[in-house]
Amino acid sequence: MGQRIEDYALIGDHQTAALVGRDGSIDWLCLPRFDSGACFAALLGDRDNGHWRLAPVDGGPCTRRAYLQDSLILESVWETAAGTVKVTDFMPQRDRAPDVIRVVEGVSGRVDMLGVLRLRFDYGRVVPWVRRSDDHRVAVAGPDSVWLRSEPAVHTYGQDFSTRSEFTVSAGEKVTFVLTWHPSHHARPRLVNPHQALRTSLHDWQAWSARCRYSGPDREAVIRSLITLKALTYAPTGGIAAAPTTSLPEALGGVRNWDYRYCWLRDSALTLNVLLSAGYQEEARAWRDWLLRAIAGDPADLQIMYGLAGERRLPECELPWLGGYADSAPVRIGNAAVNQLQLDVYGEVLDALFLARTSGLPGQPHAWNLQRALMDFLESAWRDPDEGLWEVRGGRRHFVHSKVMAWVAADRAVRSIEAHPALPGDGDRWRAMRDAVHKEVCERGYDRERNTFTQSYGSVELDAATLLIPRVGFLPATDPRVTGTIDAVRRQLDHGGLIRRYSLEGDNVDGLPGTEGAFIACSFWLADALQLSGRGKEARALFDRLLDLRNDVGLLAEEHDVTADRALGNFPQAFSHIGLVNTALTLASTATAD
Repeated sequence: MGQRIEDYALIGDHQTAALVGRDGSIDWLCLPRFDSGACFAALLGDRDNGHWRLAPVDGGPCTRRAYLQDSLILESVWETAAGTVKVTDFMPQRDRAPDVIRVVEGVSGRVDMLGVLRLRFDYGRVVPWVRRSDDHRVAVAGPDSVWLRSEPAVHTYGQDFSTRSEFTVSAGEKVTFVLTWHPSHHARPRLVNPHQALRTSLHDWQAWSARCRYSGPDREAVIRSLITLKALTYAPTGGIAAAPTTSLPEALGGVRNWDYRYCWLRDSALTLNVLLSAGYQEEARAWRDWLLRAIAGDPADLQIMYGLAGERRLPECELPWLGGYADSAPVRIGNAAVNQLQLDVYGEVLDALFLARTSGLPGQPHAWNLQRALMDFLESAWRDPDEGLWEVRGGRRHFVHSKVMAWVAADRAVRSIEAHPALPGDGDRWRAMRDAVHKEVCERGYDRERNTFTQSYGSVELDAATLLIPRVGFLPATDPRVTGTIDAVRRQLDHGGLIRRYSLEGDNVDGLPGTEGAFIACSFWLADALQLSGRGKEARALFDRLLDLRNDVGLLAEEHDVTADRALGNFPQAFSHIGLVNTALTLASTATAD
């Protein structure tokens, strides 16, 4: 594929999302949900695996593009020798069926346009049967059916197992395409008015963005990140997908390719903090309720991730017919990490529910009983090794971050009953656990000779997750052990001024070959730690550097290859945008003391 990861923009309808390239091609779209099979999978293969290109006949990337103000409606403009044309892409919030709407508008001159629609269901594997039905083209294969129409009707024909559209637009003229999916056993989908849908979508997005109560520096970047997080929310349940894609590589040509179209408790808990801080109580409440449904049951069975509706089984498999982005194979769907033990998520969950309570979200009668059950399990389980937040596949260890988050769980439980004495619970026992965890981490997870916390007990490797120690309140940011950790992590995990998650040398903690880029969220954590420790100028400089990693429409990937200067990993990444908003809030609310 010629497109870089950062060449894509996002459109979506709060239930799924599509990636649109600079060349006017939609190369990724799963229908009807984020985690459904893709009907456009060229992103992970080639054009024969499905795409929908709509652009001037002469081809080439658009001259410029941008989202309509405070929305997820994309405008791409081509300036050609014959004239200028604009394509507006969006997905309206759905009633029943998902729609992709593309509006071609002549701006000046006369521009010849070409549309190529190549539908391939089941991640680019299944070629559908295409027929005409009145003014529609209808593609059907198994459970999937897609209907395409244009207004006004344009000349379409079949070629190379694709549907092609040829037409010319002059200044002031508009041609609109509507692509609608529905189950093949259902009746013909309801027709949508594309122009009304555009007006409604723009109004809805701008009204939602106007609810943001953040008015500090970098507000444009914060709003764009919040819109991206909203776009990754699965509206029917409130669950938040980590990314809309699978298998975009952490190293080009490598095997570190994972499916991120699910709801990680850790990412979602951090999103709750962002939503509440920005004033989005409704969305925060929807996620809190999703969480309580998803984790209901035996505390020992708590998973690190769930499906969009709280599904627990997410079996991992490979798709051999897809060559992978930039030949980065294998392409995977599902995620075997769902079966890992990651003790830090107990702390994330209890911290999120504590925040929800203190922020004034209406309570749920069973929520505290669930939190007590989680604490009962964690009181003994915190001493066990686990796979840690990075989902390593090299064996369980006593990861320092996992222990710190166990401390967070106990701390939030204690603070809850101190603030609300009527809540039942053994505060003395939880205080004892909190003290025991703190003592053990400071004794076994801290290297006195190097003045830094390590990745795991007894290891020499470092971990960027230890930068979160001051943010969660385990130690003050000015504690010498914290400032020593900041300097050590910054030095040892440096990747061109950004930082990696952890060291890939030594004893191969993650059990995988190859390397990866700088992890964007971790670099935001470093900026937070610098700010909290009184190094505001350094924090601001790093934050500005991270803002520059956004693509032209304000989106961030998971990682960045500093050497090649290109994005890596699934895109756009919720974890990265959470980091951006958190750091902007930290910089705005914390006094600098250089």
